[in-house]
Amino acid sequence: MTFEPRISSVPTAYVLPSGLKLVCVNSLTRAEYFGVAVDAGSRDEEHGEFGLAHFVEHTIFKGTAHRRACHIINRMESVGGELNAFTSKEETYVYTLFPNGNLARAAELLADLCIHSVFPAAELNKEREVVKDEIDSYLDTPSESVYDDFEDCFFSGSQLGHNILGTPESVSRLDSGMCRNWLSRNYTAKRMTLFYLGPETPQRVLRMAEKHFSGIEPGPDPQRVMPVPVAPFELRREAPSHQANTIIGARIGGVYAPDIYATRLLINILGGPCMNSRLNLALRERRGLVYAVEASATTFSDTGLFTVYFGCDPEDNGRCLDLVRRELHKIATEPLTDRALEAAKTQFLGQTAIGSENIEQSAMSAARAMMYYGKITPRDEIERRIRAVTADDILRVAQLVTPDKCSSLTLG
Repeated sequence: MTFEPRISSVPTAYVLPSGLKLVCVNSLTRAEYFGVAVDAGSRDEEHGEFGLAHFVEHTIFKGTAHRRACHIINRMESVGGELNAFTSKEETYVYTLFPNGNLARAAELLADLCIHSVFPAAELNKEREVVKDEIDSYLDTPSESVYDDFEDCFFSGSQLGHNILGTPESVSRLDSGMCRNWLSRNYTAKRMTLFYLGPETPQRVLRMAEKHFSGIEPGPDPQRVMPVPVAPFELRREAPSHQANTIIGARIGGVYAPDIYATRLLINILGGPCMNSRLNLALRERRGLVYAVEASATTFSDTGLFTVYFGCDPEDNGRCLDLVRRELHKIATEPLTDRALEAAKTQFLGQTAIGSENIEQSAMSAARAMMYYGKITPRDEIERRIRAVTADDILRVAQLVTPDKCSSLTLG
């Protein structure tokens, strides 16, 4: 018996004459994904529009020129599929997961949503309350809201310096006209990437894209201004929680930074998902001070943010901060041995291989790569670049996140 890989290693990519991009990932699974990635998020909102990108993501399912809300939600669910969407500061994804054989249904529906949504006022009034409840729920979870609070301070005064969800007051001001304007301004060909994962041939997916999305205008490029760095800060705010939830972080390069692979490896060494990460060993395994500690990076088109999160007893917060700073100083001043560096690479590549089995993540990653780079980097090339990272590369990127360059925010 021969073995066939579930997901091909090299997706197929196209760019249509309008500038619309399409990436197809071949998969032997019994489910398919089809979606639209839009190069627009809360960063692209103007004053008076805060929360609009997320609100449109919610209400794009509430009616088009051809369908009512009930028809939209039943279009994919009647065959066992589902519709979903999410928004970040620079991106919006609208997509559907469905059983094999329903690509035409999915492509036609998503085109209808992205081109012909009308945002009925009555439906917006109902969904506005849903979004306000989402905001309240988020504020009731300090371990999540601390990330946005930190970014608001870190990017203060810039397009990145406001919450994706908006506020109850800003959401109350959003109306149908603003939603339609957002769609026409941002859901344009040059800023949209269609993505597909499933067994259909790329040629058939391309024909579907040409048939249903050909009428979208090219549109303008995003108008974004790089945030001006703020001075490092150390803040503590009261929050209704039994824990102190802390973020410590510093600016790093964005998606086009030349050291992106060294940065990913650095973050995994410091606070990746494995129990042997340096921060987990220092704060949890050796001292029992935290339940969770993790390092991560958020990369934007022109900048990036490195963060470490931990939650602990309020009395231990200062000690935990000192331990985190100690580990940041150590990795920036003590080169990794050849053995430690090789072990870190092997672990990271193993995690990457496991992650590639997540078909939804594979589809999203292909879409994001196509959106930013206009191509998909083959897995063997990614492995080559990881293997090429040196101890000096790790030291260089670690210099960006030394304690003197870091800010911190604690809720609780």
